[in-house]
Amino acid sequence: MPQRPEQKSEPITIPAALQSAHDGFLRHMRLERSRSEHTLRAYSSDITNLLTYAIPRGAQTLEGIDLPLLRTWLMTLQESGLARATLSRRSASIRSFLAWALRENLIDTNPASRLQSPKREQRLPHVLQSNQIQRMFDAPPRPTNQGNTDTKEPTAEERALADRNTLILELLYATAIRVGELVSLDIDSLDLDRRTLRVIGKGDKERTVPFGQPALNALDNWLRRSRPTLRNEHSGPALLLGKRGKRLDARQAREVVSKALADLGDTAARGPHALRHSAATHLLDRGADLRAVQEILGHSSLATTQLYTHVSVERLKESYQRAHPRA
Repeated sequence: MPQRPEQKSEPITIPAALQSAHDGFLRHMRLERSRSEHTLRAYSSDITNLLTYAIPRGAQTLEGIDLPLLRTWLMTLQESGLARATLSRRSASIRSFLAWALRENLIDTNPASRLQSPKREQRLPHVLQSNQIQRMFDAPPRPTNQGNTDTKEPTAEERALADRNTLILELLYATAIRVGELVSLDIDSLDLDRRTLRVIGKGDKERTVPFGQPALNALDNWLRRSRPTLRNEHSGPALLLGKRGKRLDARQAREVVSKALADLGDTAARGPHALRHSAATHLLDRGADLRAVQEILGHSSLATTQLYTHVSVERLKESYQRAHPRA
């Protein structure tokens, strides 16, 4: 089986011209396209993977990367067992990189413009049933790391963390925002009278998202009773706080959601995206307009939102198979 390009026995030195192009592209994506650090890391990994494959094959500049080399690179990755989703992402990264290089006059032609990659598998996301959502919110809230195990009465800090965890779940399901958007919220992102959030999404695009009465109740408990318990000089304007009073990070929020979903015991769904998927699907199941859901989710393309219509159809088919006497 061919070896993956990144598993070379000896480290490969990237020539200055290629390293400069790599760094310039990332700088462009950070400063001019406002890409997240997570996305920048993926770009860097994908481009470096290609360069370390291309350099031993004679490419010392970008002009040395041609279409046959790109195709053999992708074929090698595919034969090594890399997932189709990763292959698709890597080829998309390289297309963006070389398109930028063409605009910057670093190359005369873009060989990646004719590069085809395997289509991503369109797996339907895990979607929670309405009764599972209700059970999740009915469960007694508690912090993920229960420190006070010797006494029955929770401390003020434990009550505050429990209220925060409830708010995390309520906001993620009520608004279908991403976990990164959630932990980036400040107090002034809220409009409690109108029951809306001002969210900064991908590409620094701002959108307004509504939420319902249960989320408003959770916000009231958190702001009035529990946030002051955790707040300190490090808190700043952050809406959600960690145990030490600093802004909550995405990893901690994921732990809260994964724990709540695992406690249900009857779903494979894990992590904040499961609540985002579920909220979008439930909205469409109950007749919400597709473009309204697109706006709530912050999708730039309606085609991305249409995935949830397929989820709804699958759920409909499952119900039909279970219930219809001649299914």
